[in-house]
Amino acid sequence: MAAILAESARGIVGEERQAGPRRWRAVCLRLGGAAAGGVLLYLSFAPRDWWWLAPLAIACLGLVLDGRRFRSGCGYGAVFGLGVFLPQLVWIQDFLGSSFGPSPWLGLAAVLALFVALACGLITVVARLPAAPVWMAVVFLLQEFARTWWPFGGFPWGKVAFSQPDGVFTSLASLGGVPLVGMAVLVTGFGLAQLLLRMRRGGRQLRARRWVAPALAVLIPVVAGIAVWPTVGTQPQAGSLTVAAVQGNAPNIGLGLLSARGELRANHLAESRRLLAEIRAGRAPQPDLVIWPETATALTGDDQALDALSDAFGAPMLIGARAVLPDGTPQNVMVQWEPGVGPTTRYAKQQLVPFAEYIPLRSIAGWVTPFAAGTVDMQPGATPGVFRVAGTSIGTAICYEVGYDYVFRQEVNGGAQLLVLPTNTAWFGRSEMSYQQLAMARLRAVEHSRAVVVAATSGVSAIVRPDGTVERSTSLFTAESLVAEVPLRTETTVADRLGAWVQNPLIAMAALALAGSVIRRRCRRPNVS
Repeated sequence: MAAILAESARGIVGEERQAGPRRWRAVCLRLGGAAAGGVLLYLSFAPRDWWWLAPLAIACLGLVLDGRRFRSGCGYGAVFGLGVFLPQLVWIQDFLGSSFGPSPWLGLAAVLALFVALACGLITVVARLPAAPVWMAVVFLLQEFARTWWPFGGFPWGKVAFSQPDGVFTSLASLGGVPLVGMAVLVTGFGLAQLLLRMRRGGRQLRARRWVAPALAVLIPVVAGIAVWPTVGTQPQAGSLTVAAVQGNAPNIGLGLLSARGELRANHLAESRRLLAEIRAGRAPQPDLVIWPETATALTGDDQALDALSDAFGAPMLIGARAVLPDGTPQNVMVQWEPGVGPTTRYAKQQLVPFAEYIPLRSIAGWVTPFAAGTVDMQPGATPGVFRVAGTSIGTAICYEVGYDYVFRQEVNGGAQLLVLPTNTAWFGRSEMSYQQLAMARLRAVEHSRAVVVAATSGVSAIVRPDGTVERSTSLFTAESLVAEVPLRTETTVADRLGAWVQNPLIAMAALALAGSVIRRRCRRPNVS
C-alpha cells in the first residue's frame, strides 16, 4: 500500500516536472483542491444534512483530475480519499481509546483512500470519452463495489450514496438502491466539473454543442430525483403495528463494555420495566412488539427475567443477544421471545465485522485490534432474518449489516413488511458513527419502501418512515423508549426486484469504458515504421 501511494506521489512530481518548474503552483492548487473536495464530501455526511455538498465535492475532484495521467490521478485521488476518510472514521479512536494508538484509524483510512486513488487513476483513462461524466461516475463506483467485499469481507462505510438520506437524489433509491443514488451524485458532480471547464475554455465563443452534454449530466439526475419522489409510498398497505424500541443506555467506556455486559442487561431490564409502568398508567400505548438492541444481554438458556418481561408486556419481543452454540462458538443473534412460550425463532448476523467479530490473519492482527488475544471468532448466520411476529413479517439486519445491499433486500423479497435494525453503538462514544448509521437506515427505508425501527443500546434509536424521514429519535447516552405506530407495507420496489441487476451493468459499463478508451488511444497512435 505504501509503495503504491509513493508511486502515485512520484507520478504527481514527475508529470509536473516535465511541464517545467512554474507548474508547481498548479500542483499545489490541485493538491489543495483534492483535499478540499475530500473534506467537502465528508461534510455531506450525517450528522449534517448538507447533502448538496456531495456533488460539489465530486466536481472539485473532476476539476483536479482534468488533463492528468494515470499516476498523478492516483496521487490526487489518494489525497481526496484521505480528506474524506480521516475525519469520517475518527470514531475508531473513540472505540479503541487513546491507549491503543491511532494506527487502526490511520491504517483503515489509508486503505480506503487507496481504493479511491486507483479509481481516480482509472478515471483519467476514460475522461476523454464522449459522455465523460457517465464513464467517470461508473469507474468511481467500481472502488465502492470492490471495497464493500474485499478484503476480509469488506468495509462499506463512506459510500457516496450514504450522504443522501435527504435531498433530491434520495428517491432514486427506490429504483436502483444505493448504486443508483451514488451514480446520480457522481454524474451530477463530474458533469458540473466538465461544464465549468468548457465555459472557462470557450469563453463567449462556447458553442451550444460543447456545453449541452455536461449541462444535461448536471440536470438529468436532479430532475429524475424530483420526478420519482411522488412514487415513494408511505401509507399502510397491510395495517399498522405499534412498536416499542427500548434504549436502556450503556456506560461511555469504549472497550470497557467487554466487562460491562451485566450492566448493559440490567439497564435494559430497568428501562423495560419503566416503560411497563408508563403503559399501565396510560401514558404510553400498548405495544404489539417490543425490541431490544444488539447484544443487550447474554443468552444462556432459560431466562426467567425475560420470560416474566414478555408476559408482563403481553406482547412478543425481539431480543438482541450474544448466544453460544453447543461447540462454544459465539453468535450475534436476534431472538423472538413469545409471552408464555419463551425463545422461539432466532436470526444470526450474517455479515460480521472484520477484526472485531472475527479476526483475519490472527497471528498479526494484534497490531490493529485488541480482540486478537483471548477471543473466539463468531459464527455467521446463513439465512435471512425474517420473523413472523404479531401477525406480520419483520425483517432484521444487525448493526453493520445495514451497509450491505443484500441483507434487507432478501428479507423484503421474503415478505418482510417492516424492517428492524438493532445496534450497539455504545462502543463508539459520542462520535458521529451513530448518526452515520442512522443515515444508512433512512436510505434503506426509501430503497425498500418500509418503515425502519432502529433500536440502539445508547442511541441513536429512531422510528424511520418509509420515505426516510425520522418521526422520533433519542439522544446519545440516555435511557429512553420510543413507542410509535408504524405502517406495514407489502409492495416491492423496483430496486428490490432488480437487486444486483443495478450494480452489475454499472460494473460492465466501467469495464467497457476502460477497454474502449485503451483501444481508442492505441488507434490514434501514429504508425511509425
